[in-house]
Amino acid sequence: MVNDSTRLLAVFPDPAPIDVARTLDLSGYSWKAVKSGEILNQLEPTNGWAGAVIDCSDDPEGGWAMCRALRRRDLPVNRIIVFVSGAQLADLEMRDDLFDDFCLAPFHPRELDSRLRHLFYTEMTVARESLIEYGGLVLNTETYQASFAGNPLDLTYMEYELLKFLAQNPGKVFSREILLSRVWGYEYYGGARTVDVHIRRLRAKLGEEHANLIETVRSVGYRFGQSKWLS
Repeated sequence: MVNDSTRLLAVFPDPAPIDVARTLDLSGYSWKAVKSGEILNQLEPTNGWAGAVIDCSDDPEGGWAMCRALRRRDLPVNRIIVFVSGAQLADLEMRDDLFDDFCLAPFHPRELDSRLRHLFYTEMTVARESLIEYGGLVLNTETYQASFAGNPLDLTYMEYELLKFLAQNPGKVFSREILLSRVWGYEYYGGARTVDVHIRRLRAKLGEEHANLIETVRSVGYRFGQSKWLS
């Protein structure tokens, strides 16, 4: 995760593919779509590009030209991920100096997020105010990442939002109606059953050993936190 808002990822082409834009936004990356080397120069932050996501599958010539432009700058850009089609795999060996990792197109958003996190691992220094920590649980409110005992949790957006709200209020009991209004919003009409489903999924992802981190309070609702951790 690039925490400084001036550290941008360059994304090619412009406009950025919808799935790429959505994945980067949900993962908390700052980025700009670029369509040429000239635009690359105009949009470059004062401290340089943090990396790049380049789609070479639809426009190979333009995509590889952008990779060369990034590499040949006075301050060469590292951490370049390229998308290629299966038919282009044989071309990668001849261009291995132009990229750092690749994904096959069409890609799965989870794969792109995982590869980006791997590339930026050494820069993932997070301000403490961006973290919610409870026991072995760690939530990063900037990147929407969650882990328990160092193991990443694969959460949907609403599962994350629900867990974040509960973890920010340990020991407090919330009815299903309150959780619906505070997490989903007053305009949501999914019903209390939605809360139960998401709680069940969260418990499953926390694992059997830690499922009781989210307690059921009979006839009331749910409470986050075990008594041994609240003492």
